[in-house]
Amino acid sequence: MMREKSYVDSGAQAAKGPAGRRRDLRPLRRIWTFVRPHRAIIAGAVLSLSVAAGTVLAMGAGLRRLIDQGFGGGNAALLDRAVLVLFAVVAVMAAASFARFYLVSWLGERVVADLRRAVFDHALRLSPGFYEATNVGEVLSRLTADTTLLQVVVGTSAPIALRNLLMLGGGLAMLAITSPKLTGFVLLVVPLVIAPILLYGRRVRRLSRASQDRVADVGAYVEESLSAVRTVQAFTHENVDRNRFAGRVESAFETALARVRARAWLTAMVILLVFGSVAVVLWIGGHDVLSGRISGGELAAFVFYAVIVAGSVGAISEVFGDLQRAAGAAERLFDLLDTVPDVKAPARPLPLPSPGRGALAFDDVTFRYPSRPGRAALDGFTLSVAPGETVALVGPSGAGKTTVFQLALRFYDPQAGAIRLDGVELRQADPAELRARIALVPQEPVVFSTDVMENIRYGRPNATDDEVQAAAEAAQVLEFAEKLPQGFKTPLGEKGVRLSGGQRQRVAIARAILRDAPLLLLDEATSSLDAESERLVQAALERLMRGRTTIIIAHRLATVLKAGRIVVLDHGRVVATGNHGELISEGGLYARLAKLQFGDAPASVAG
Repeated sequence: MMREKSYVDSGAQAAKGPAGRRRDLRPLRRIWTFVRPHRAIIAGAVLSLSVAAGTVLAMGAGLRRLIDQGFGGGNAALLDRAVLVLFAVVAVMAAASFARFYLVSWLGERVVADLRRAVFDHALRLSPGFYEATNVGEVLSRLTADTTLLQVVVGTSAPIALRNLLMLGGGLAMLAITSPKLTGFVLLVVPLVIAPILLYGRRVRRLSRASQDRVADVGAYVEESLSAVRTVQAFTHENVDRNRFAGRVESAFETALARVRARAWLTAMVILLVFGSVAVVLWIGGHDVLSGRISGGELAAFVFYAVIVAGSVGAISEVFGDLQRAAGAAERLFDLLDTVPDVKAPARPLPLPSPGRGALAFDDVTFRYPSRPGRAALDGFTLSVAPGETVALVGPSGAGKTTVFQLALRFYDPQAGAIRLDGVELRQADPAELRARIALVPQEPVVFSTDVMENIRYGRPNATDDEVQAAAEAAQVLEFAEKLPQGFKTPLGEKGVRLSGGQRQRVAIARAILRDAPLLLLDEATSSLDAESERLVQAALERLMRGRTTIIIAHRLATVLKAGRIVVLDHGRVVATGNHGELISEGGLYARLAKLQFGDAPASVAG
């Protein structure tokens, strides 16, 4: 059951290599999967980049001719024509730059949107075991910060790199045509420029990954603290959280500062080497002009191309830093995308019988949670629930009651034994089809920030408004929903903050009523209701339970007295089975629990 976490860890370690980090930009190659569908846009962007680069290079040849024939020969007409040609070249450059900017920006936005959808879709498929070992804030950081870094690469850095590579190649070619001697000197300097890029680039890459991890820590702490802000304030924990958050922020700042410092050194070294080399070229070229070996126009053109080459190398070094950061982001994103869900549909799932009967059977099931492998939540657990039967699960905290629900929904697979719904082993069924046969009312109901109507419709997305309102009426939601400012269309705020606990519970019950599934799982569904609401909702639940299989987790024994069968669990095992009166007369764990809740005369409660 630790497969999901091990995939993340092993994938990250394999990616980092023996030194604990990557030595190249290979993670960025996988972005091509998202770029490839937009070949027409790529072709247009490359064409516009090439035209823009070509117009810049053409200016050098024009500059050479202007100096040698215009200024040197006193040709005013040539100077006039040169200005007109310059305007035409600038116009072409502007149009090409517009096309390049628009196309690459569109591509960056499109790729990041597709990537975010892919990551979110995959995150929804990962089973709860993954989120036991991975903080939700970490996933949020990958969806936001890391994808933004990749957007910069696709929409900005990569086009800049391509443009400057074209300029570098074209500039070197023009340098060689203009003065082979000076070009040879320039090529001697190139290794001195590339070496610090490669050496320092590795350090920038490592620091970029660390910086992104620290940002994820910050996001995770914010998400956890603000989602529990009432608890934070109730326990006057604000100062502690401020200090802890400040520590995480400072850690992120210091790591980012180390990355910035490394990039600054890289940029400074490249500028020093590149433009120092240009100065030397000017000195050598100046002597060649004085001795008559080259003309002034040739030297001017050579310097122009040398500046282009130097600027291109400098820009590429800057982009290389961005690529290093993006490689770290890509590694984190694809680590997540490569995580294999521990629970997934088989290649050829067996169909569940239709219509569903709701027969559920656990056969000698043993299960350990991934985060607690040393302790069995269920140990040799066996239980058969017949269609239409109502079974209550009772036991102390940690006995395994909730685990039964988790396995019935196939959020996890057991390490031993088998679970069947309507005769089909759950591992052989499609989890989506299985869960469509189940309605759940959790003890802590989940209410989304949308309106009342959509919260209830969550149980069956294609339900009509009339069906939603009928479910709301059955769950006693109408009496408070119609009093809200916008009725059923009133947004309920984050996690349903505008509703009381009992109201949220009734919304969850209405959702289960609307689902109308053959198997109903009730996790102390009336625990948050006042006495009057509990009476009304209990009546609605009794109508809902008729004709369908129902399993109830009960902490308050008064809610299960009418159950057809009560199953007592302790340490993941069934220790007793029977109705209330039988279990009381047997003594044991159930009798002790009943005595704690009902006092000295538990048998009288059976009434």
